[in-house]
Amino acid sequence: MDLDKGPGSAESAEATTVLSQPAWLVPAFGAAGALAGWLLKLLANWLVTLRWAPMKGPAELVNAVPEPWLTVLGLTAGAVLGVLVGFIALHESLTVRVSDTQVTLTIRGESRELRRADVGVVHPDGKFLVLLGRHTEETAREPCDLDRAELAAAFTAHGWNWAADDPHRADFHLWVPDTPDLPVGANALLGARAHAMGKTGAAEDVRALRDELNGLGLAVRDEKKRQYWRLPAAPPPGA
Repeated sequence: MDLDKGPGSAESAEATTVLSQPAWLVPAFGAAGALAGWLLKLLANWLVTLRWAPMKGPAELVNAVPEPWLTVLGLTAGAVLGVLVGFIALHESLTVRVSDTQVTLTIRGESRELRRADVGVVHPDGKFLVLLGRHTEETAREPCDLDRAELAAAFTAHGWNWAADDPHRADFHLWVPDTPDLPVGANALLGARAHAMGKTGAAEDVRALRDELNGLGLAVRDEKKRQYWRLPAAPPPGA
């Protein structure tokens, strides 16, 4: 965790805790990629010694590159690919900036700010970080691989209400088509989302449909490709 003051923001006058994946992640992926490239060279050297082996043709092609260029090429290509994967991992990972008054969630180059006054509870849910509103409505759900202990320490240090698990887990119901008593349009959105969940490369559609459902007041969580839904608690009179 890092404490800093974000210049030019509403929270610049107060301490901010920043949680994100460490900067050494990219060179670590690069080193792993270089090692993989070197091991691939050794594998190619071994395969060409066998009378028959799968991928022996490509192995002979690789082995035809003279040394030391084969080693240099393997290490360089592996390192470049590893660095690329590392940057993608950083881009896909969540960064949390939390202060006494607000939290900023940044993922895939997009940031979202939420005020502490609008958030009731913060809790993890599997591989997600979830923020609930004052009436238990879901205001944010982001994939998160940050350390839970550090998340708990950061939010509680700034006075946020942190829960180790979803306090409303028992209120979720398994969705089946044409479930009654849901908001108008919710069944259609859940059906479209169920279809998108079964397709590869549809993660953004799944996310967008969740946002649409949240806009209807419906909290959605997934478990083994099944959708569970929960309606927020009714606000107290005059709220």
